[in-house]
Amino acid sequence: MTETPPTDHGVATEPVDYETVDRRVLVVGAGAAGARTAIELVERGVDPEDVLVIGKRSHGDAHTMWARGGINGALGSLDSEDDWTIHAADTLNEGHHVNDPAKVETVTRRMPGLLRELDEWGMEFTRTDDGDIAQRYFGAQSFRRTAFAGDYTGEALLDTLVERAQELSIPYRENVFVSRLVADEGRVLGAVGTDLDTGEFVVFDADVVVLAAGGYTGLYGRHSSRDDENTADGPALAYQAGAALTDMEFVQFHPTGMVGDRYGADWDGRLVTEAVRGEGGRLFNSEASASDASGGSGEPGAPGGERFMERYSPDQMELDARDVVARAIAEEIDEGRGTEHGGVFLDISHRDRAFIEERLPRMYERFAELGVDMAEEPVEVSPTAHYGMGGVVVDDDGETDVDGLYAVGETMAGVHGANRLGGNSLAETIAYGAVAGEAIADRLPAPGGDSDVLHDRARVHLRDLRALSNADGDEEPEALLDELRELLWERAGILRDDDGLAAGLDRLERLRSRATDLAVGDRTSRSYEFALNLGFGLLGADAVLRSARERTESRGAHYRTDHPDRDPGWRRNVHYRRDSVGSPRLTTTPVEEPSEPVQTALDADHELDYHQLE
Repeated sequence: MTETPPTDHGVATEPVDYETVDRRVLVVGAGAAGARTAIELVERGVDPEDVLVIGKRSHGDAHTMWARGGINGALGSLDSEDDWTIHAADTLNEGHHVNDPAKVETVTRRMPGLLRELDEWGMEFTRTDDGDIAQRYFGAQSFRRTAFAGDYTGEALLDTLVERAQELSIPYRENVFVSRLVADEGRVLGAVGTDLDTGEFVVFDADVVVLAAGGYTGLYGRHSSRDDENTADGPALAYQAGAALTDMEFVQFHPTGMVGDRYGADWDGRLVTEAVRGEGGRLFNSEASASDASGGSGEPGAPGGERFMERYSPDQMELDARDVVARAIAEEIDEGRGTEHGGVFLDISHRDRAFIEERLPRMYERFAELGVDMAEEPVEVSPTAHYGMGGVVVDDDGETDVDGLYAVGETMAGVHGANRLGGNSLAETIAYGAVAGEAIADRLPAPGGDSDVLHDRARVHLRDLRALSNADGDEEPEALLDELRELLWERAGILRDDDGLAAGLDRLERLRSRATDLAVGDRTSRSYEFALNLGFGLLGADAVLRSARERTESRGAHYRTDHPDRDPGWRRNVHYRRDSVGSPRLTTTPVEEPSEPVQTALDADHELDYHQLE
């Protein structure tokens, strides 16, 4: 489509060409959450031709692939005492009780049935000797409830969903970068994007838009994502359309990321799955153990260091909450008890080689290719930014306060609170994909959004995109992204204080100013994509820094050295939204109480005893 040449004070401006795509439902993001939403829509009677799933990567190559360890659901395969209420209690405890209890209950109630559904669809779960879906321990869980496919669960899950979507003839389009949503009078009208293969602009005319575009931990210097993933696309798109964000200060630092100085810069921060610890892996520092001068546990293959989690968490040890283990590792490194490469040792060599190869095949293969035999020696790890608990405010069905705009998966907020329970990320994608799909199918609005408004506003954004491409400024987008990542790692990392957060905001403002003078290639270039990521990243970083400064306590993954204690008065959520003139505004709201069955499970005080593993 080519617009009629517009005028600016009577002077004609250059028209802009773009493709128009009409769909009833547009799903932005082709990972597990987006795929599961589309599947639910079609299974509930929505015509596949009314649905389109788009992603900015090749189809089937979403961040879901990198989720290794497992997916939670209270099946009771190995521990019959487990049930959904205990799963909910564990989730609330791990989230330090600022989760949305209703959303937690939605996920935990639904997951046993959804796991069985995945099994029926052919997902290759690891099995018990009796043929049931096997389940393993994950940190801070009271029972073995994490179902898994070796240590490639996300890959197996996404393969299963893509195959199911193809069986249902659900259309998809790959390598399209959505850079703006269009909304009017509180209703979403569609989206604007660029085909990264051809450089052509695309305007999507849609009655409903579902954001399943990931989170924001790719904005940190050490992170477990690929560099062009989790750059706050989903939260930024929703915020620009008028939706609110919440809990953006809560960023989970996974305890065990690979150490770049040991394995190479390309591997720095890449995840070493929690399944290694769930299957019995142990953490050691570099100091000789006082109890065993020969080193560590005294068992064959153990590194010559102290098993330091005995000092931090003698009951739950390496399987305590991720924030606890991550801070413990950071403290060991900061106090000089780390490795020469800046990490600690993670060792599972006390397990049989066959066990490691069966239960941790991808980890075993990865380190073998790097010259490390996990069955004989430890690997080196340190914390890495892994998951953003914050995101878009949604109701119980996943809809934002912009009519017709939904958010699911890591783009939404509410399930995880101040810290995410390991194994709950994939669970959330499946559960809320199904919930949102069901809700949309039940109340899909009649066509009739204002197409003229959509196209008028889309053209304004497209002119900005056209000006961005081939811009000849002085700043490289990728370099500014690297600086942004360094800023967040230093100022809003594992340890935070007011002075650092304030300095971070000042530095962010200078970065934002420099980002107005970019050097960008054409619309098929990596620099163009980096420039779009930078725009989202600047917004996401602002939300993290401001929200972290607002919360004057320590809770879960948010640790303030100047406010080291948890404050009962801060059992509230920090919201970040646009005010009437387009500036960010922070407000807080109290947290609801859990249902009676979940409160009963909380009162029962179930807890993992790590030593059951030994």
